[in-house]
Amino acid sequence: MKRYIIGLMVFALTTPKTFSQEAKLDSLMQVYQSQEDDTSKVNTLKKLFDIQLYITPEKAKTLAIETIALSKKIGYEKGETIGHYNLGSYYYIIQKNDSSTFYNEKTIQLADKPFEITLKADAMNSLANIESRKGNYDTAIWMIDSLSSIYLDLKDYFKYGIALGNIATNYRNKGYFALAMDGYMKALKVLDTISKEPFRKADITRDIGKLNLNQGNSNASIKYFEEALRIYEESSDNLYMAYTLMDIGNAYKDIGDYEKAIHHYQKSISISEKNNYPDNTSNGYINLGISYREQGKYQLALFNLLKSLDNYDYDISSLNKIIALYQTGKTYTAIGETEKALSYLNRSITMAENTDAINELKFALEFRVEAYENSGQLGLALQDQKRYQTIKDSLFTIEKTKKIEELRTIYETEKKEAALALQKEEINTLNEKAKVDKLTKGLYAGGMVSFFTISGLLFFGFRQRMKKNRIEREKQEEIYKQEIEHKKKELASQTLHLVQKNTFLQELKENLDKIKRSPELFKVEFRRLTMLLKKQTAEDKDWEVFKSYFADVHDNFDNKLRALHEGITDKEIRLAAFLRMNLTTKEIAAMFNVIPTSILTSKYRLKKKLGLNKETDLTEFLNTL
Repeated sequence: MKRYIIGLMVFALTTPKTFSQEAKLDSLMQVYQSQEDDTSKVNTLKKLFDIQLYITPEKAKTLAIETIALSKKIGYEKGETIGHYNLGSYYYIIQKNDSSTFYNEKTIQLADKPFEITLKADAMNSLANIESRKGNYDTAIWMIDSLSSIYLDLKDYFKYGIALGNIATNYRNKGYFALAMDGYMKALKVLDTISKEPFRKADITRDIGKLNLNQGNSNASIKYFEEALRIYEESSDNLYMAYTLMDIGNAYKDIGDYEKAIHHYQKSISISEKNNYPDNTSNGYINLGISYREQGKYQLALFNLLKSLDNYDYDISSLNKIIALYQTGKTYTAIGETEKALSYLNRSITMAENTDAINELKFALEFRVEAYENSGQLGLALQDQKRYQTIKDSLFTIEKTKKIEELRTIYETEKKEAALALQKEEINTLNEKAKVDKLTKGLYAGGMVSFFTISGLLFFGFRQRMKKNRIEREKQEEIYKQEIEHKKKELASQTLHLVQKNTFLQELKENLDKIKRSPELFKVEFRRLTMLLKKQTAEDKDWEVFKSYFADVHDNFDNKLRALHEGITDKEIRLAAFLRMNLTTKEIAAMFNVIPTSILTSKYRLKKKLGLNKETDLTEFLNTL
């Protein structure tokens, strides 16, 4: 059921959420009404906005507009900038991305004073979150990472911790779960030291729940979601209450407890409709429809799915509309109304193709196969089945590539952290040296330094320099070790990829040979499939990638072989490399697309070229190079 989980990509804005009750709102409103039209009144408006944004967004919008008007009236430029930023935050909350972008960019233009750098950074953070919402995760990570350095320089550890959490969320959405969990833990370590707005930890707790849900640990995720929900309820944070109730519903739906799922979806929808959260409202109706369909309540399912489509008249991403369309089509298929089913499925597929929503296109095609089969259109069903399988295989390859890329990103992150640690140690060493220099000069000036004291200080300075050099050398060695370890992981991953790929294809071709001997089976398809499989077998680019990783780990291996015998061929170098990786004869045979006895013959010829006697083991010899 994981394929049906629908969730918003929501990231924490830098606009503070409220941990106050209605009493604080009333108190602030009394203060506001008693104030003169000056900067303090603008600051009170900002506090009111911060509270209302997550409780009653429409009231927050009114406060933002009033902030701009009052600031213009009294000539308070910073207040006008704050008002524009608040409007950007409001439009972000209600999913109006274009409007949010406009007001955040306006904020950046207005925040041109040096003391407004924090406000400018906050607006840039909001733009980064919009990039995340659009699926541009790498852009968002780059932007937030840059902003986190600014927050750190400003010693704003609170926003620094939030930024770490947002980076982790982007990694989670990319499927980099190890990096995501590491990022969430770092964010919690920072936020645990800060008493300000403790509910920020609830955001991270919820994100850890979503990470567990993404990885199939649905039962574990519920614990995190419920803990986050408790804090959101205490803070009257309606927006995140709605989101988290949806998360809990998704977890229960994933484990097949549809009654509990429906209960939480209905609560989420109720809050969303009351407070004008249209995207979450529509997601709730989609998930309700799916849950009712799984219970066999098809009319209730259609009622909710069609209601979700009525809500898509605003500028959010089309992804959820694609999902709503193909889920509606699947439901019509289930009750035998194929013509209506195909109408919705066709619209879903067209939208998915136009927006490059490959994963959703896969599901839409899968559901249309079923609709075509039910209506007896087997030719069209076969065409969709082929497209579905091609996309599925492509996504599998992408998933493997993502795992390798995650290893690379982890390595680059560790390398960067090691470099920063080295830089910090160097700064500490320089500070110590500066203290020694200052002390030495003072002692000279006072005429109170004996020869032995000066010698001792000089010796101390020499030791500090030695310490610095030793630390630098150790850090550099550590970086090199990490680099080699990373290359080994890449090499092992690439080797496994090649072995699995070629073993699979070899077995598949053997099965096709059996089909060939039975003419009644797939006569027309046999030749096309065989040509396709041959094309996919151990292409040169796979070998080039493997060779580059191998060369990084085993320095000049091919040159060392050629130095032993000039006549060694590229094929023999490949054989030697695979032997060095301790692959079996059967695995190597699959790599070369030959039978195992051919590999034994090739090993014998290679051993002869290298001038090895019978007693010398070829693999052991290659391991010494």
